[in-house]
Parts: sequence; structure tokens; C-alpha cells
Amino acid sequence: MNHIPTIRLKKGKDQAVRRFHPWIFSGALQQLPSNLSPGSLVSVADASGQLLGTAFYEGGTIALKMLSFGAEPVDEGFWRNKLNKALSLRRELGFLNNPHTNAYRLVHGEGDGLPGLVVDVYGSTAVLQAQSAGMYESREMLANLLFQLMEGRISAVYDKSAEALGRMEHAAGDDAYLIGEHRESTVLENGARFQVDWVKGQKTGFFLDQRDARRLLESHSKDKRVLNTFSYSGGFSVFACRGGARQVFSVDSSRRAIELCDQNIALNGFAEVHESVCVDAKKYLETLQGNEFDVIVLDPPAFAKNHHNRHKGLQGYKYINYEAIRKLRQGGLLFTFSCSQAVDAASFQAIVMAAAIEAGREVQLLHHLSQPADHPVSIFHPEGAYLKGLVLRV
Repeated sequence: MNHIPTIRLKKGKDQAVRRFHPWIFSGALQQLPSNLSPGSLVSVADASGQLLGTAFYEGGTIALKMLSFGAEPVDEGFWRNKLNKALSLRRELGFLNNPHTNAYRLVHGEGDGLPGLVVDVYGSTAVLQAQSAGMYESREMLANLLFQLMEGRISAVYDKSAEALGRMEHAAGDDAYLIGEHRESTVLENGARFQVDWVKGQKTGFFLDQRDARRLLESHSKDKRVLNTFSYSGGFSVFACRGGARQVFSVDSSRRAIELCDQNIALNGFAEVHESVCVDAKKYLETLQGNEFDVIVLDPPAFAKNHHNRHKGLQGYKYINYEAIRKLRQGGLLFTFSCSQAVDAASFQAIVMAAAIEAGREVQLLHHLSQPADHPVSIFHPEGAYLKGLVLRV
């Protein structure tokens, strides 16, 4: 490990690392080595010089992201082993060679011991998203290893890192194919078909983390009138239709999202029972007269992207849940979610309860929902449990 710089932590600031937490904040660092740039591989030591592990230096509030703990070297064997473990888990979960579902998360950052790296598979294309400078600098090596380890299951690797790194003020080039070329394909989720736009779409192109929730909605949609707000490309809408909904409305402020939604509805043969509306979802909820819908889905973008705007985000969640609870038909269901990492499950449930109190209606909690198993959470990194969902009967 002598060939890479060493960063020492301040006295008493090594407890979290010894508990295998992968994040080290800037306030825990002693003086930095000279000429250290974001993305550099560094050794991490405690105040006395004892080696704690190896990390990427990121330069922001989360200054270090731990890759290995102890003396394990971060070399090609390390990367191969980590990716192999991630692949083995998805094999155990039944995603490899699955005739009904060929879209899944292959690497989920800290949950797979690879902080700052997301890899989603859509049919024969893997979409790589680096969320740290270190992973971005390693993207070509990672793409080549993925291509080898997948043994013909993928023909292309697309880098979708620019937006994510831009939010963290890390410089990144344009998104581009690292291996292969663009081929449009229809992917499968539990037998339903979707066009996924990983080039221009949000995140990596599709919200794979709602797979289980979409399947649950399907089971509750028979003969129901369903409203899917913040609908994006219509994942919930397709499954509501497939579950036998009498009518489904999809609402999103993005014209491109509505176009994708309509394509996916048509692809699955449900155009006759579906209607899309391009308008702000909050405003749409405000205009409802009440008793119009049996089921409402609230799956907004993260209202609280960090702890600085947590209070404002919670108030946003309270407002849309208040409007939905107030206007659902008697006995109706609300599927409500938060993907804000800054809002924990207890706080989300509390703010939804506050909305129910304000709406003045009796509400029963039927289900707690979270991200599926291909989005694993490290027990040492509880922050990784970002997706919270509740199914309520009003």
C-alpha cells in the first residue's frame, strides 16, 4: 500500500470506520497529502498511523468512500471479486436468464460494497452510473470487467454518469457507450413490456426499485379507478391496467415522460382503459373533487435531497398525502412513497399520519414497502434504505 498516499483521521474519528461504515466526512480528516485530487485512491489510517483500509478520496462533505477494510489491496482481483459477488447475488435472486424479467440492478453502491457505483441491466445493455469521482475514473476498467463476467449476457455498456456527478460538482464528460453501440430494446418486468430510454430518461432510464410495489398494485386494481401521479414512464399504470383496472389516469409534468408512458401502455395493449395528463401532479390533486378514484399512487421525486432541505421536503410529502387522503373514495387505497435518503421510515410514516389527521379521515396501514432485493442494504450503512412506502386504506 506504500504506492498510494495515506490520509490519517483525527483522534477519536475512526469509530465509524471500525464498524465498517463506508463514509468518512471531511471534518474527520487530518491534513491532506499535497496534490490530492478527487478520485484518488488512498490508504486510510487512524491518528496513530494504524491502517484502517483503502478508499477513494472524493473531496466533498463525504470526503472518503471506503472500498476495503484492513489490509486488503484494491487491485484488479478486488474489483473482479466484488463484481462477481454482486453477480452471484442476482443469480441467486433469479434474475439471470429469467424469461419474465430481464431488467434488474446488478450493482447497488454501498449495498454491494462498491460505494458510488450503480449498474442497471436492461436486456443486453448494462447502464453504469458513477456517483463518485473515483468510480468515474474507474469506469472503463469496470465496464470491461462487467463485459467479461456477464459472459455474453450483455453486448453494450453505457455510461450515464454526467448528471449524477454534475449534482455533486464533479466534472464528467458526456454520457457515452463504453462498449458496444445503441440498440433499442423492449425489456420485461414480470411479463410486462417496457421501452426504456437510458440515454435521455431519468436516472438510468427506469425505476427498477418499484418492481415489487408495482406487482402489489396489480393485485389491488381489479375493477378500480386508479390515479398514478408523478407517473414517469407508466410503470405503475401498466400494472394497474394488467390487474384489471376499470380506468387508469397517469399524471406527470414532463411531456417526454407522458410520451413514454403512452408508448408503454400501448405496448401492453391497454390504451382503451388509460388516459394520460401532462400537468403538475400537485395541481392535479388540488383540482380533484373527491370520490373520483379508488386507488391513488404518490411516487414523487425526492422532495428532500439532503438534510438541509429535509423540513421543506417533509412538508411537501404532507401536502400531497393530505390531498390524496382527503379525496380518495371510501375504502380506497393510497400507495405513497418517499425516495429521499434524508427522510427515514419513521419520519415518513409520521408525516403521512399528520396528513391523515389533518384530512380528518380514518386510515389503516396495510403494507410497509421498501426497495427489492436487487437493491440490497449493507447492515453497516442504514442510509442505504432510501425507499419507503406505505399502502393505506382510507
